[in-house]
Amino acid sequence: MDTTAPTAWHLPIAHTHHLSASAGPLSFVGGAGDFDATGRIRNPNDLDRQIEGAIANLAEALAVEACTLDDVVRLKAHYTAERDDWEVIAALARFFKAEPMPAISTMPEPMQPFAGQTIQIQAIAQRGWRAHSDIRAVPRQVPEQRRALFGDRKLTAGLRAGEFIAVANRTAEDAEGMVQHPDDGVGQSHFIMERHAETLAALGASLQDSIKLEGYYFGDTREQWAPLSKARASHYREPGPVATVVPCHRLASKEALTKVEVMAMRELRNGYDKYIPREDHWPERVWDWTYATPYRQAIRLRDMVWLGGQVPSEPYSNKGRSVMMGQLLPQTRFTMSYIEDLLRPFGRAPSDLKLMVCYFTSTGTEAETIAFAKTLAECVGGTLPPMTLVPKPMMHTPNTTVEIWGVAQG
Repeated sequence: MDTTAPTAWHLPIAHTHHLSASAGPLSFVGGAGDFDATGRIRNPNDLDRQIEGAIANLAEALAVEACTLDDVVRLKAHYTAERDDWEVIAALARFFKAEPMPAISTMPEPMQPFAGQTIQIQAIAQRGWRAHSDIRAVPRQVPEQRRALFGDRKLTAGLRAGEFIAVANRTAEDAEGMVQHPDDGVGQSHFIMERHAETLAALGASLQDSIKLEGYYFGDTREQWAPLSKARASHYREPGPVATVVPCHRLASKEALTKVEVMAMRELRNGYDKYIPREDHWPERVWDWTYATPYRQAIRLRDMVWLGGQVPSEPYSNKGRSVMMGQLLPQTRFTMSYIEDLLRPFGRAPSDLKLMVCYFTSTGTEAETIAFAKTLAECVGGTLPPMTLVPKPMMHTPNTTVEIWGVAQG
């Protein structure tokens, strides 16, 4: 028997990549799936068995960074199956025995990056946070008709593990499971942001403590995106967080038009909750939004650099025009050049990335994902960091094919 054969799982790509990595106090795992040691899905098209396999692989990846499943603060699952969010959250929650459970975000997707895949799981963990003196959790309301899925357990809407805060993503669904403001994306956006503000307040924080906003909306034009974007932005003042918002093509409630989550950081000093100042840089070459926003492109705090979602927009401009229109691989290289620009003032480079989350246009073939990952590897110039790769039938417009954000060691 060849005892030197690899046993760890990996993605089915040719390039060397980390399964997990750490920056500051946090450890990251990208898209953990039901992969075996050859990089293939063990249980093709079987969501329940893939969840079990993906969680086992997640635990294996966390162990490399001296973490366990109990150290997970924020869990994010992109899934492709005829299930609703509550069913998927319940299937994930049973693997997290300790209370409070992590903040679990879910996103239904029409496709996955690799053949036979139905779910990928991203995690942010903090070693030993359950032994900290400052642990706060806000329960998440579950509609009465879905409570049997969870027994007596409480879901987590928001979790504060010391300084790091994760707020689970949500639609504008109320406590009874009814989506508020049907057919009104702006109204839904305000509803969601108001609920997140309430959750953060219960954790001793505010939206202004956000370090990252990530969201989804129905639409394929800038005209559809802009009103919702302005609604979200109105809940911040400068300097705001970095942000990533991309189109979605499925949501669990038919009336839901958008879904948003936030991550934040706030310190406890002498018994008082305090804002943590951030260092930010915005090189002139890096694009700007088409209207004034409070968002930043890159911020550093606690030895971590958080990046906003970078897109192939025209440099030195806020006109929203794309370069290399509709060409995924050239646009990916160009977008990575923005990430390089943003990291440079912090004394960092793409090789310092500890997490990459990549949304890209695809027809759904594994070959397209592999070509995309190859381009990322060429731009990073070394071992790829943990990655979440999310193929989309279309991004913001036919001209824009990619959006990438990440976290780097600061």
